[in-house]
Amino acid sequence: MNQPNAFDRREFLIGTAAGSLALASDARATLRVPFQARRTQHVVLVAFAGGVRTRETFGAAGNVPTLEAMAKEGVLYKRAKSSNLGHFGAALSIFTGVSEARGIRENARGEDPTLFEYLRRDLALPASQVWISTSGGAQQTNYSYGLHPDYGARFGANTVDGDGLFNAEFKSILDAWGKPKALSNKEQELLAKLRAAIESRGAAASLNSPESAAQVEKYILEELTSGTADIRGANAADAKALRVARNLLVVFKPKLVAVVLQQADIAHGSYNGYVEVIRQNDAALGELWKAVKGDAELRDSTAFVVVPEFGRDADLNSRRGLDHGDGSNDLEYVTATCWGPDFARGRIVEDDVQVVDVCPTVCELLGARAAKSRAKRLPRLLA
Repeated sequence: MNQPNAFDRREFLIGTAAGSLALASDARATLRVPFQARRTQHVVLVAFAGGVRTRETFGAAGNVPTLEAMAKEGVLYKRAKSSNLGHFGAALSIFTGVSEARGIRENARGEDPTLFEYLRRDLALPASQVWISTSGGAQQTNYSYGLHPDYGARFGANTVDGDGLFNAEFKSILDAWGKPKALSNKEQELLAKLRAAIESRGAAASLNSPESAAQVEKYILEELTSGTADIRGANAADAKALRVARNLLVVFKPKLVAVVLQQADIAHGSYNGYVEVIRQNDAALGELWKAVKGDAELRDSTAFVVVPEFGRDADLNSRRGLDHGDGSNDLEYVTATCWGPDFARGRIVEDDVQVVDVCPTVCELLGARAAKSRAKRLPRLLA
């Protein structure tokens, strides 16, 4: 196993030993499989955020055929307990493995390291190997790294906000200037805009490593001419984030691509609109899954983990929508779907797990350790 490249060796060994003793027997068993013996080399983590009840996914035949197919070929956790009931904090918890007590409208980085930082630090990965594609604007770019002094921006994920980058205004620049062929002054300015656009708002420019600059430019230019900016519909921002993730996988073959969705939150005012977003997001997820299975390098080495941050209230509100605040099982428990080359096939886990368990699970799967997480690894995952 790769050791954290900036850890004190003695501290690391002591921490590992203590952590191993605390694990449940199922989780300890997963550690016996050497990392180099596992086939999983890439992970796609989809935070099906915005508040999505199980009743409208696995409880409603036909809404989520992609997730149902993944579950039949993988592992389905039927009772994953959410960490809290605010979108920002609950989604952040998926990436930190810590229950983050943050409200819906807070817009600041957390103090805890994210799985992106664990992976980049422990495995000495360049920025081009760790990406997050978001659909919810500036707030969600805070998920790319935290403020812990041992981690932070230098270990953060490359961040692309699909709706912010691939929008009509930005596409008009390309339409007006054309695709760059020679580095004229105008084209140099365009490339500078392209480089800047892919950086997260307020993040250090160094997150996008120099060695991937040419790929980044090629990727953005191709993305802008492939129809992503023209996606419309109830789930447009989510669909763009999933399309971005699909193309990032194909171009960069990174260790980790995370996707954060959001538009299911339309549920507050429209139950029917919420269901339509779920259906369309499942279809877009299906395109991403199909692209992975159609790629010779990715199909036998890529794992998917798909989990909402929390569910929805048990009953409709006065607007015939669904809020999130009643403390019901519909709200607090969601399903987690895992598919990949090392996972069991067709396994349904009825035992309670935690949504925060996703972070240490993904880290361990790729050979890192979520040292500051307070969660456990998902049980009964491996074949």
